[in-house]
Amino acid sequence: MNDDFVLQKEYDVHVYETDTDSKLNLTSLFNFFQDVASDHAEILGFGRNDLMKHNHFWVLSRMYAEISVWPVWGERIIVKTYPNGTDKLFALRNYEAFYPDGRPVASATSSWVILDLARKIQRPEAALSHFERYPERQNSLLRNATKLDFSGGELENSERFKVKISDLDINLHTNNVKYLQWLIDAYDLDFVKQHTLHSVEINYLAEAFINDDLMIQTYSDSYGFYNHSIIRSDGKELCRVQFRWLP
Repeated sequence: MNDDFVLQKEYDVHVYETDTDSKLNLTSLFNFFQDVASDHAEILGFGRNDLMKHNHFWVLSRMYAEISVWPVWGERIIVKTYPNGTDKLFALRNYEAFYPDGRPVASATSSWVILDLARKIQRPEAALSHFERYPERQNSLLRNATKLDFSGGELENSERFKVKISDLDINLHTNNVKYLQWLIDAYDLDFVKQHTLHSVEINYLAEAFINDDLMIQTYSDSYGFYNHSIIRSDGKELCRVQFRWLP
């Protein structure tokens, strides 16, 4: 049931995409989102290959996701995505994940920017101009991702670690999903086994490259959220992430 404006893809949950309790893990879910978005952009004529003709490329800036249920190994889900207009320098894209029978799995909203090779932000209207003929057909199930503010709260620093070759993407900077992997790996196993991740919000602030020396800063939150920043050795903040874990 695809048209030009909406793309749906089916994904089977493989054993290598699960966590310790055989449920789909966070990075695999976000990889599904990234995969379907990339395919859809290519179909619509503003994918990576199209933008690179003008020495431009897409960068994910913000994302917010709520997860209703984590599918288990062997289950199949459908991920639907569609553009949702622009907001100043951001191109917006929404996602819905659900079982074949329609039961909801997750929803997400994302904000993307177009950069040139000098890392200067380009306005997205030119790439998306041919969508002006499409009426507003979709209402987001979620709010758009916002700018996270972690001011205040007790601060805890992790051990330092380096960006490795396996962390890099086609643009030779850190794949956006790797930031989430680093954060999940920083948690205690007992905590992860006793809690379920309900929502994720991330702000990508700067790129990370091979051999960058990084540290995770964690901020306490009296509202039940778990707030994290990834900081480079020169003091540059690369991203902010807010998890909501439920017992």
